Amino acid sequence: MIDQIAAIVGPKNVLTGADAAPYGEDITGMWQATPAAVARPASTQEVSDLIKLANTLRLPVIPVGGRSGLTRGGIGDGVLILSFERMAAIREIRPEARIAVVEAGAILSDIHDAAEAQNLVFPLTFGAKGSARVGGFLGTNAGGSNVLRYGNTRDLVLGIEAVLPDGQIVDLMSGLHKNNSGYDLRHLLIGSEGTLGVITAATLKLMPKPGAYATAMIGMAKLSDALPLLNEVQKATGGLVEAFEYMPDKFVGDYVRLNPAHKLPFDDRHPVNILIEIGALSPRDCEPGEDGQIPIVAYLEDILGQYLEDGRIDDAIVARNEAQRREMWARREAAAEVATLHPFRVTNDVAVPLDLVETFLARSDAAMQRVDPGSDTSVVAHLGDGNVHYTVWPTVNDAQLKDAIMEAVEDIVIDLGGSFSAEHGVGEAKLSSMARRKDPAALAAMRAIKAALDPLNLMNPGKVLPPIEG
Repeated sequence: MIDQIAAIVGPKNVLTGADAAPYGEDITGMWQATPAAVARPASTQEVSDLIKLANTLRLPVIPVGGRSGLTRGGIGDGVLILSFERMAAIREIRPEARIAVVEAGAILSDIHDAAEAQNLVFPLTFGAKGSARVGGFLGTNAGGSNVLRYGNTRDLVLGIEAVLPDGQIVDLMSGLHKNNSGYDLRHLLIGSEGTLGVITAATLKLMPKPGAYATAMIGMAKLSDALPLLNEVQKATGGLVEAFEYMPDKFVGDYVRLNPAHKLPFDDRHPVNILIEIGALSPRDCEPGEDGQIPIVAYLEDILGQYLEDGRIDDAIVARNEAQRREMWARREAAAEVATLHPFRVTNDVAVPLDLVETFLARSDAAMQRVDPGSDTSVVAHLGDGNVHYTVWPTVNDAQLKDAIMEAVEDIVIDLGGSFSAEHGVGEAKLSSMARRKDPAALAAMRAIKAALDPLNLMNPGKVLPPIEG
């Protein structure tokens, strides 16, 4: 088997044993596996040849990118790992069409840099942007902090190239904004977590780079006051709010404990801390006036000043320069690090209607003390799109207790009309959730699609779709 893989990608690009061991470790540190081998293809044709070989050998295949996933979706025992680190090219930036043509191994921050060089942005962003690769964030339909304005990954992709489970290459790399020629296989593969094929390249949408950002931290007493604030700022700015992030006081305190060199955002502590960012495009909003003030920044200061006078918020700090802006974002993007303050945890990545986030948190906190008295939590939220990262630190590292915690959170989420998976995907960690909560007819349709495209069940088996009981 190793010789046949090496014949496709070259001996130096096949890893086994100790060299392959890092590819069996989950980033959370909670799960490990032992892959049969790791192959590092350099082209779509090599990926196709590897998939055809896997069919011949009946060898399960898992494609991986930056390996920063949180749902145990990129590891497996006895599998062939396809690592895309050698397919990391940004093939083309087309400024006039505002598209980027990239390979599956391209790193998100590198795409950011390439777009910025053309005064454009690829607006998908999250804490792992320095390691996350295209195939990974397409495979999970990643969200991030700018969904409020730009949408999820699926909304930012015009075309893909992929290798199907039988090794056929499908070229859907069109840069078209309108294409109604049959089923949209692009959207079928995005979010499928490598279970229906392997994405090898993509055509991404780029957006005009804002000429100025207005970024602020806001302190307030009640989360219920935050959504009206967002709606009013959206109306006042014509929908220019890019991010609206919630951090409770406990999270802020944990962040400073983890990073002693960093300080609290305010002199006084506040139960609710909001990071708001506005991205302005118009020169009238971006070009400094005679007083040196950037108009959109001054406008946000005026809005927040009025809210302070009205007593609707308790404190606010507006970033005066890029360093202060980055400091604010560093706090929010450290959520994964803060979660690791506890050696074991239950990660709940959920979505609820925007106006029910506070209800979800209150009910979940009460439920945790019933299920596991003495447990603790670490919470942050993309408040503008209703996505809550509700991490529970249980009192003991017990699998049954962890499942009970997850089920209790799901009960509340479903009752509020939400989803148990918002942006991290399903992987293996949420198979029990899929079995409990997903509509049975929808699950049956998914299984039918999987069986039709991957009859040998070789593409990331055991992920996304729970086994049929009995």
